[in-house]
Amino acid sequence: MKFALLLLSGFTISASSQEAPTFLPKFDPTPNGKTWKLVGTMSDEFNGSALDLKKWQAKPRGNGWSWDGRPPGLFHERNVKIQDGQMHVIVSELEEPTKRWRYQGAIVRSHHAGQKGWYFETRMKANATEMSSTFWLMTKGHGKKKLELDIQECVGRVSPKAAIWARTWDQVYHSNCIHRVNRHNPEKVQRQGSIPTETKNHERYYVYGAWWKSAEEVQFFLDGKYVYSIKPNVAWDVPAFIQMAIETYDWNPVPEDGGMVKQGTLDQRTTKYDWVRVWKLSE
Repeated sequence: MKFALLLLSGFTISASSQEAPTFLPKFDPTPNGKTWKLVGTMSDEFNGSALDLKKWQAKPRGNGWSWDGRPPGLFHERNVKIQDGQMHVIVSELEEPTKRWRYQGAIVRSHHAGQKGWYFETRMKANATEMSSTFWLMTKGHGKKKLELDIQECVGRVSPKAAIWARTWDQVYHSNCIHRVNRHNPEKVQRQGSIPTETKNHERYYVYGAWWKSAEEVQFFLDGKYVYSIKPNVAWDVPAFIQMAIETYDWNPVPEDGGMVKQGTLDQRTTKYDWVRVWKLSE
């Protein structure tokens, strides 16, 4: 691991790949008198031999979660692998499809909740199929406001039957702040931001990041560069858990012949997370 001394905002820090957010020193929003400290319980370099179950949950149900996936894509923990210092999430056709489920992906959630004021980032390479690659935050609800912060949501391949507005979703950095009124009322208020990426999302790794700056603003970063902000319609102030979901969408349906989910190579069917890092400001 290489170390270097960086002069940032009037103070000196010792910086390695794990000691400063990616936006430093390219863009420095650090308030005076503060520095960034890694939140170890929510950060992972994925250097072990198996998923760290003290930090992550790959089972779709349990600990207050009860979502099995969006049909026809089923979440299953067997599709999550730690390999080559990365977390791999593999998609495929089910060996024994049912009327409801035909394909499989997975969802990985953090056990610990992120807080307002923290910065969240991942280095991710999307799969090359009609299914998604994502990095986001979600509250658990339980009578509180249900808030969803999508830092990145894309697909690896646009389906021939994709909705018109989704025809560029294989080459996009797209984010949402979604407020659902409550658990029993699915109506939502959605604020969005997006820019095109230099390549298709599956062609290379990108660093997707968001600074939950305050209850009134979230700033978004791509490869360490500030790109846009979203100002939610309500105070964004409920602790939220990281979600990494590889799923199917009805607006980008997998073709009847299985598309790339069935025909792609293992590499094309794999979303790769190089690392996840979460930072908080410290005196």
